[in-house]
Amino acid sequence: MVMRKFICIVDDEEELAINLKVQLEAMRPDWTVKAFSNGIDALKVIHSEDVDFVLMDIAMPDMDGYELCWRIMDYDPKIGVMMMTGFGYDANHVLVRAKEDGLKEVIYKPFDIEELLERIDKLLSQDD
Repeated sequence: MVMRKFICIVDDEEELAINLKVQLEAMRPDWTVKAFSNGIDALKVIHSEDVDFVLMDIAMPDMDGYELCWRIMDYDPKIGVMMMTGFGYDANHVLVRAKEDGLKEVIYKPFDIEELLERIDKLLSQDD
């Protein structure tokens, strides 16, 4: 029996997060997908539900993707994490440091939904 996967999408561009949620659910009906517009609300669910994977934007107010990533990895390093960004330049080398700390994937906006699915599937299969 295939276990349902629980995916969280976190992006302060709420419309983007909701669109990704709808697309992922349509293409992977065995996934439960929730969209959040901030890291604080996402962390509440991560701490109370059995989350398998989190796709998050880097640049967000209140709690940016870097802080959210580190909090998730500190809470449960088995949760898959992928950051998404519209920036191609990492001036403070935060992506490099995040990868050194365990971040496995970064995807750059705009991205193809099929590419995103392939990369999420790959990360989820590593954890099975």
